[in-house]
Amino acid sequence: MSDLNTIILDASPGGLATVMINRPDKHNAFNGHVVEQLADAFETVRTSNCRAMLLRGAGKSFSAGGDLKWMRAAGHYTKSENAADALGLAHMLKKLAELPLLTIASVQGACMGGGCGLVAACDVAVAHSDAKFRFSEVRLGLTPATISPYVIRAIGARWANALFATGEGFNGTYAEKMGLVHYTVDDEKGMDEMLEYLVKLAFHTAPGAVAESKKLVADVAGREINEDLIHMTAKRIAERRASDEGKEGLTSFLEKRKPNWVE
Repeated sequence: MSDLNTIILDASPGGLATVMINRPDKHNAFNGHVVEQLADAFETVRTSNCRAMLLRGAGKSFSAGGDLKWMRAAGHYTKSENAADALGLAHMLKKLAELPLLTIASVQGACMGGGCGLVAACDVAVAHSDAKFRFSEVRLGLTPATISPYVIRAIGARWANALFATGEGFNGTYAEKMGLVHYTVDDEKGMDEMLEYLVKLAFHTAPGAVAESKKLVADVAGREINEDLIHMTAKRIAERRASDEGKEGLTSFLEKRKPNWVE
């Protein structure tokens, strides 16, 4: 399969973007080109008018993590080349995590290493109950460094410590219990129904409020509840109330009609 179509980006007229890793013969494993194309796709979505984005993998697997040939080649890189390579992956994940719209990962089959990082960087994750997860880096003498900020944020330090250090495999049901995914389904029909439900929710939300809500979580998480935080949050809700979206939301509620962001 040509590297030219390793990432497929599609957008519906209604504003739903789908980004698909398209290397099914390699279980959608990463290499440098995949990372670069994912970053480009996320940047395109960021600058679009899309309201939600699905992140998927073609074929039997979501993503098996790093491509073995890519990782083998990295063993011969210089220190500076390795640093640049790793930064590319880290920046791609940051682009995904900071998209100002709802992002949804749809997970089937293998989801290993960096694939788990993609899942953790999305706002919502849905997985088949029998999907196979593993932070496999320690088995290769590596660490899950670039994905760690998103994974630790998702599952907490204690779970991350256990799974990073053991490389233990687990299924979708277990991933849901620890918080790596939010919902599990038993089959494709269940996946389609859950994704349809989540996308429908996204299209009932105000785009600017979604972007601000995501930023709010990032800015508040882990902070001490003190006067600075209290004033910051009060300022933000005051600004939202005075915004066009805030006024439209309240007015439409009182007038018993749909707000203008709902089709």
